[in-house]
Amino acid sequence: MRWKGKRLVVVLVFIVLFGVAVLSLPTILVLTIQHEQAATMTLGQFPVTVDPKNKIIVENAQVNAIFETARPPLQAAVENTGGALRSVFEWIATTVSEASWYQSIAGVAGASNRIITITPGMRKEQAASAFGNALAWNSTQKKQFMVADKYAVLPLPEGSFSPGVYVVEKGTTPAVAQDMVNQRFAEDILSRYGTTTAQIVPLNDALTIASLLEREASGPDDMRLISGIIWNRLFANMNLQIDATVQYAKANGRTTGSWWPKATPADISRKSPYNTYIHSGLPPTPIANPSVAAVLAALNPKSTTCLFYFHDNAGQFHCSNTYAEHVVLLKKYFGRGK
Repeated sequence: MRWKGKRLVVVLVFIVLFGVAVLSLPTILVLTIQHEQAATMTLGQFPVTVDPKNKIIVENAQVNAIFETARPPLQAAVENTGGALRSVFEWIATTVSEASWYQSIAGVAGASNRIITITPGMRKEQAASAFGNALAWNSTQKKQFMVADKYAVLPLPEGSFSPGVYVVEKGTTPAVAQDMVNQRFAEDILSRYGTTTAQIVPLNDALTIASLLEREASGPDDMRLISGIIWNRLFANMNLQIDATVQYAKANGRTTGSWWPKATPADISRKSPYNTYIHSGLPPTPIANPSVAAVLAALNPKSTTCLFYFHDNAGQFHCSNTYAEHVVLLKKYFGRGK
């Protein structure tokens, strides 16, 4: 009986400690995010090594070091993670906070925090759904969250819902949530986007290219290369011909259940200002919400002679200088041209 009594005490202590830990997740996460944000403020203004006016890319050793050094000032942004430990913690915290049993425990204990994750590459409707689902918003409230009023910091309805983990109180209104997102966008992007950088590459152009990179790149390794190819095409007055823009245009028509539907050959001729197969230059606005890493890559592309690229089924990146070379590689890896 003594052993059973001790075992019961151990179990009860474990349950109490587990409950405290679970209810403390949002608070711990906030402190973790604040610590990391403070550590990343050393970057200062965004550097820029592309020169659209003269149609050249001049790589800079210091800029390359930001991406290549083991622990650069904005490592979390460049890698689209925050370190393995934080990534695991965020996953646990987000998963637990969204579970129905957590909501029940939190309600009884008086905890009211909700954890919301906006991942790079989401479009505005996906960001609104993430907030709306966690805060039980209706469709009208989700629409209010996406529309910036005349006093808002957000310069664009798309491309400025900064990715990251947000901890919000239950009952948070769309206006309050938007202020929170506005503040993070101001801190992550606007505060680092200097006048000199804006004169070389307007903010809308940088966010637009960065949004394309989020949808086209498989990770930080090829993000700057694809940025170089996009700039090469813009320099040569070639249509960008990026499938992600067709996907965006297709979903805007609300004829599909997915916000990123597969682009078919028939979609290439779709009438939309976002279709970069039929329109030259950049789309009118970003097509998704980019990370700081993507904005850096948009402003600081790799110098390359490639004009064409694709990823094979294994995720390997391939690029070519000419369309003929591109077709040869496509046939090699897919048995067909494009």
